[in-house]
Amino acid sequence: MPRVRRVRGEAFLALALLNIFVLITGFVALDVIEARPIPAVPDPVTHADGVAAVAPAAPTPANPERIADILDDPMSASGLEEGLSGYVVDGVTGRTLFERGADTPVTPASTTKIATAVAVLNAVGPDHVLRTEVYLDPEENRVVLRGGGDATLTVTADPAAYPQVATLEELAEDTVRALADQGLDTVTVGYDDSFFSGPDTGPGWKPNYVTEGSTATIHALLVDQGRVDPEVSTRVPNPPLAAAEAFADQLERAGLTVEGTPSEAASVGEPIASIDSAPVVALVEFMMLASDNNMAESLGRIAALEMGAEPDFAGAAAATHRIMDDLDIDGVELSDNSGLSTENRITPRALVQLVEVASKTPELNATITGLPTAHSTGTLAGRYSEYSTSHDAAGMVRGKTGTLDGVSTLAGTIHDQEGNTFLFALMANSPGATGPRLDALAAALARCGCS
Repeated sequence: MPRVRRVRGEAFLALALLNIFVLITGFVALDVIEARPIPAVPDPVTHADGVAAVAPAAPTPANPERIADILDDPMSASGLEEGLSGYVVDGVTGRTLFERGADTPVTPASTTKIATAVAVLNAVGPDHVLRTEVYLDPEENRVVLRGGGDATLTVTADPAAYPQVATLEELAEDTVRALADQGLDTVTVGYDDSFFSGPDTGPGWKPNYVTEGSTATIHALLVDQGRVDPEVSTRVPNPPLAAAEAFADQLERAGLTVEGTPSEAASVGEPIASIDSAPVVALVEFMMLASDNNMAESLGRIAALEMGAEPDFAGAAAATHRIMDDLDIDGVELSDNSGLSTENRITPRALVQLVEVASKTPELNATITGLPTAHSTGTLAGRYSEYSTSHDAAGMVRGKTGTLDGVSTLAGTIHDQEGNTFLFALMANSPGATGPRLDALAAALARCGCS
């Protein structure tokens, strides 16, 4: 089943701590350095009277035969041999170091979000924002809340938190001030969810995805990813209505009188108030770190709109495919952008190529900076623990996870003991597939003296 995740405070806190963690561990991926420079803890150097400091030696290139030997035993022990595929390349040279079914399309689960991240960053750029707006219908004396796809929209937020997210509290205060300028102190509330189109659940989605809390139904207007409460996984049955009800409450708190209950309405004219999300670079990092399904589907639709496609499941997938074609990446066939769909297919080679292009392209680098870190952040925080046989790879593996029934995937970057950086994808489509079984393979690469 898809994993149910709490994503509010801990995900945003993890983003703020991510660079600090990397500095402490002293392992900074080459791809991250290129796109978002930060100082790394240097390797030790030797100092002596009259002798210049000796620079650390360059990593010894990894040997593909050694890589194969290192992976052979844990692959055999995994019990996943029939459904296990993978691809590993050198992070500096791009040289293929290992491949097993690298061009076989398999169900990717949430590693789909790597493609989504690259697509939306390519389509709109890292500085793009999603705007939630309020309109006034003077004939009906009604304010209409219109969603813009911001799945991080919340009711209230800590002003010191990172990144800053849009709040209904601030939007309501701005709305009340705008209405006061027009002499209005009593209104009704409507809501407009028309920015996205099509069905609110995806092809290949199982009926229990929403009821178990893996995602809310997909809408352009929702608060806290459609959660009943920011700290629980349970979703509301009607996210746009719940958002409008929360907005009406904030309007009253700001001094306005609200009559009746919110209802669907069209937004007309020009907005009287609006609030912007964090930039897409932060939204992508949040999506990747927390593996947030609602944010992924929103970002897919934002890419679709930018490319003139319909903002629904099919249009978002088609826009993603067009961007993959533009980047010369084959092997990505999607029905949704979150990875919940059992109809999605991606090859291990394509995932590694996406990680590679994101590492080399500054505008796409949030795909890399958003990757969870083993035993530290996001969906890898609970893996590679001190109770795991993979614990020695904590901090050395950064990867996007994916989990469905009979599916476990992991793709990202690994550092080995000799200073090599690997770009990798490990994909298990097999009964009994679990994250820890793939962690053992990633840990084998991390502890590898692979020259």
